[in-house]
Amino acid sequence: MSETTAPVASGGSLSGRRRAARVALRSVQVLLALFYGIASALPKLIAHPSAVESFDKIGWGSGAMYTIGALELAGAVALLIPVLQSVAAIALSALMVGAFIVQLTAFHGQNAATPLILIVPLALIAWARRGHNGELLRLVRRR
Repeated sequence: MSETTAPVASGGSLSGRRRAARVALRSVQVLLALFYGIASALPKLIAHPSAVESFDKIGWGSGAMYTIGALELAGAVALLIPVLQSVAAIALSALMVGAFIVQLTAFHGQNAATPLILIVPLALIAWARRGHNGELLRLVRRR
């Protein structure tokens, strides 16, 4: 019998499912990293007119725009570094809570669902990669 048709009791199919879950989660991480790095951070960091207009409407100006763009880019990169994945997902989720509040208050709810939708896979990543948090803590405490 091949691994794909082996009964679950043999362990072959279970390890195959675990591998598939790891690959799927890693794919989601890469897609989110690309989204945050290219679609979200880049327009802010190059001062694309649409980003400038949005931040002017909020009243925060270019300083906040560049800061949020840099945070999004840092989070995108950190999603790809194993020891930082969980913390990056938590930090990006916090940014999305802020984005949700801004969408509700400054933009009257327009696109308010987007940050909430993005929190779902970020929460999954934070939970699934939580084992790396202990490793990160050991690295930070090491002198």
